[in-house]
Amino acid sequence: MILTALIILLALLVLSVPVAATLIVLALMLDEFFSPFPLFRAMGDVLWTASDSFLLIAIPLFILLGEILVRTGIAKGTYRSLESWLSWLPGGLLHANIGTATLFSATSGSSVATAATIGTVAIPQGKEMKYDPRLFTGSIAAGGTLGIMIPPSINLIVYGFLTETSIPQLFAAGLLPGLLLATLFIVGTALICIWKPSLGGPSVSHSWGERISGLRNLIPVLVLFGIVVGSIYTGMATPTEAASLGVLGAMVIALSMGKLSTKVIIQALDGTMKTTGMIMLIIMASYFLNFVLASAGVTRELTGFLESAGLGPYSTLMLAILIYIVLGFFIETLSLMVITIPIVAPIIIGMGFDPVWLGILLILLIEMALITPPVGLNLYVVQGVRKGGPFSDVMVGAMPYVAMMLVMAVILILFPSVALFLPGLMN
Repeated sequence: MILTALIILLALLVLSVPVAATLIVLALMLDEFFSPFPLFRAMGDVLWTASDSFLLIAIPLFILLGEILVRTGIAKGTYRSLESWLSWLPGGLLHANIGTATLFSATSGSSVATAATIGTVAIPQGKEMKYDPRLFTGSIAAGGTLGIMIPPSINLIVYGFLTETSIPQLFAAGLLPGLLLATLFIVGTALICIWKPSLGGPSVSHSWGERISGLRNLIPVLVLFGIVVGSIYTGMATPTEAASLGVLGAMVIALSMGKLSTKVIIQALDGTMKTTGMIMLIIMASYFLNFVLASAGVTRELTGFLESAGLGPYSTLMLAILIYIVLGFFIETLSLMVITIPIVAPIIIGMGFDPVWLGILLILLIEMALITPPVGLNLYVVQGVRKGGPFSDVMVGAMPYVAMMLVMAVILILFPSVALFLPGLMN
């Protein structure tokens, strides 16, 4: 049954059937072939239950927050400020790409929005200063992946919803690993450019006056981060309430800067509705698929297979990591989450692993899927913003950052406290 489900799933994805429709069709086919009961009759109730959650309201709110930041151009000022502080390192502007992505991730919650925004700001400067397009575009694509690790993160909300894990604890757990991963990106980039300077670009020094005066451009992002994440960590607001405070704060900041207009609001709302519709359809469809899989016995079959294989906890974890790496080459990240987590997470957690720590590890592996071809979404986003040049440049440039993510995965496994330290302080 598992093999049949996997073949049908891959076939539908190869045929470019929309993800939500793929999940529903797969569920109906498995119901027809393997279930002794007409499970499709429960579809309405399952779909309604999947969408009827106060927690999910945070998703469109965080998307709207990111859209406002994108449409008002706040990220451009952030990039200029971080360029003055980081471009002296070997690699020059590559570090501004990663640093700006890190800060922007702390407010947007979306990897795609982060990659698109940084790409729009950075790529013209990279072309003007004649940077090698491979590592330059790769650093933007990789920096964008931080959007689903550093809180607030839409994907962490989805993980918490699917596994009934505390969202505030997940947000706390994602902060240190996200910052550590950004640091690995910067150090790794510097080492690559020291080894082969032609892959980077000219290091640029700025005066202390320029650096200090540019700090004012960081204030909007830092204020929003303080509003959203601070209100969650202090217990003053739920993730949904914090998201609404973030939207309100972004609108007030944009208005005070003279960048908020009716056109910007309409564009932000339009982008929010499109993205939210896609995410919600996928979540609802995945819930029905998981209901069918559980009812038809796939979950029991997979659990029985792992138990009969005689694998220990860490061997099972390594197998799960390998599965995620392989599936990440072929399946889009949100789809990968909603298809696998309801099956994989209970098995791994049942072996004694912490659900919060597991969430951060799985998010890291899903981040990797954003920059591994042929389905790495951030690669296509950066290539689209780039508007020319071979796609292979972006793919090749992202590969060193895949290796850095694997190093981060090893760190998380060897030192779980990297993810669990801040959640422990909340208990």
